[in-house]
Amino acid sequence: MGSYEEAGEIGKLFEGQKQSSASELPSRLVLFEHPAEELTAEEAGDMLIPFAFEEALCRDVGAGLVPPCLHIWSHPGGVVLGLRDSKLPHAAAAMAGLEQAGYRTAVRHSGGAAVPLDTGIVNVSLVLPKAPGKLDFHDDFRLLASLIAEAAAASNPQAAAQIRAGEIAGSYCPGDFDLAIGGRKFCGIAQRRQSGAYFVHAFVVVSGSGRKRGELIRGFYETASGGDESLDYPRVRPETIAALGELGGPDAAAVYAAGIRQAAERRGVQLTPAGRLRQETGYDLQYSDPRVLETAATLRQRYAR
Repeated sequence: MGSYEEAGEIGKLFEGQKQSSASELPSRLVLFEHPAEELTAEEAGDMLIPFAFEEALCRDVGAGLVPPCLHIWSHPGGVVLGLRDSKLPHAAAAMAGLEQAGYRTAVRHSGGAAVPLDTGIVNVSLVLPKAPGKLDFHDDFRLLASLIAEAAAASNPQAAAQIRAGEIAGSYCPGDFDLAIGGRKFCGIAQRRQSGAYFVHAFVVVSGSGRKRGELIRGFYETASGGDESLDYPRVRPETIAALGELGGPDAAAVYAAGIRQAAERRGVQLTPAGRLRQETGYDLQYSDPRVLETAATLRQRYAR
């Protein structure tokens, strides 16, 4: 089955956007995978652990301790906020309401606004060293966006051919590199930079109801803003959100995660599982690593409202 790029559709992804030279994936990526069903109770209970893991991994990539990495993960459920969301006047009350309803909450340090996390959402991060003089982050957003589309094409090429990039007004966490089919968003992309490395992160809504997720985030903003229309926050319209499975694409997280691996390999990337790297070099970073837990605690203290 041909890939999205092989079908000649990749160029259509960015119709209407200013083009620049595209970044390329490194020839080798270390693969870290953390599906929700394999998490311990402690890992599942702390939404900041995946972000802390990537923060620690990013430092190690920047220091040359580990090659560039691909991290694929999911989380049992919750809502993670952007920094601006946490500063809304009634954010604390809105977060408390989510917690009482059974949704864990946290504030993340990467860019963007509030997004849900659950087992039907696959998170994909590229952790890369910073090249000297590299300033244009748009190339990296395009790189990950094209990989996201190619992963959908691995199982559902007809749906993938309809994917377009561009801000979807009314979606949660809107941005220039929203990915949508038929005007309904299923993916958003954010970035976090350190001195020696950075990661580009995408959340991909694969299964379940996009509308229900949109209603959840809209409810958060309604409470957090206190109805003050003068405040700056996304005006979420739930009908603008959909899961890939609702749009004719893959409808299972495991299928989509497999598509990411296939898309990378079809680009000629050698994927080295983290376990193999541990055997070869002794490098070992896991969610339970003290450095990750310490980083999670630091993030919680630094970015908590």
